[in-house]
Amino acid sequence: MARRKPSLITTGRLRPSIAPERLLRALLLQVFYSVRSERLLMEQLNYNLLFRWFVGLEIDDAVWNHAVFSKNRDRLLNQELAQKFFAHVKQQAAGLMSDEHFTGDGTLIEAWAGQKSFRRKDEDGSGGGGDFHGESRSHQTHTSSTDPEARLYKKSAGQEAKLSYLGHTLVENRNGLIAAAMTTQADGTAERDAALLMLHELTRKRSGRITTGADKGCDTRDFVSTVRELGVTPHVARRPHGAIDERTSRHPGYAISLSKRWLVEKPFGWLKQIGPLKKVKLRGLAKVDWLFVFSCAAFNLIRIPKLRAQGA
Repeated sequence: MARRKPSLITTGRLRPSIAPERLLRALLLQVFYSVRSERLLMEQLNYNLLFRWFVGLEIDDAVWNHAVFSKNRDRLLNQELAQKFFAHVKQQAAGLMSDEHFTGDGTLIEAWAGQKSFRRKDEDGSGGGGDFHGESRSHQTHTSSTDPEARLYKKSAGQEAKLSYLGHTLVENRNGLIAAAMTTQADGTAERDAALLMLHELTRKRSGRITTGADKGCDTRDFVSTVRELGVTPHVARRPHGAIDERTSRHPGYAISLSKRWLVEKPFGWLKQIGPLKKVKLRGLAKVDWLFVFSCAAFNLIRIPKLRAQGA
């Protein structure tokens, strides 16, 4: 008789899955403490008693393998779950968030792909991809072989174009908590399109009007007219020959909204300096989106106890 090969179960090499609540807590720690990789996070859990207590591990429990942690994360976390977690965190902020006045903006999220990966679509992959100076490149003819959903983009003139995504937020104007978040591919109209989508979700279950502030890039006739149809008053920064006129700018609330626009920059600074969004280590729009939304929920979790303490 041929001898049977030992299975993973009989040899004790089968690694158990991770409970979802422990996985979420560990991911929050990774965002809170700027742990740059799963391997380092597992190393911290191996000796850091604070981390063990937060996650729910006993002092003598074995720490998960970093590869198992990554596999469980990819299987469990998706855009829908991230939005549900974000909504649950928003419920914890009851009484701290304005439900009438908001500010929207977007930020560039550098993709996990290099310039040399941006090649012609008809290439067979054997080229070096090094020297592209003087070459005309567009998204119709070129794509990244590393992350095909990333787009070559820059937010302002004079900056280097990088393979990127765009992260978008709506921040309420009372305490600067994030009221809505999403990620899109990077292009010239993405900020306006994302703002309309998030405002539509906010206004679906409301009867009264709300206001939204935005930068000059949103002072277009299409955006302003669509926002007004949603029952939103656009407090958008004016530009010459734009769509915002004296009907809106003459009201005191317009100037107040513009003075609150700095609040939207605070989450972006935290998400990139403390959080993992300066340059993401995930590929594909779906994964970058759940990471962005999850990190926005983490920002709110950090802010809520501080705001509660200030109001006590």
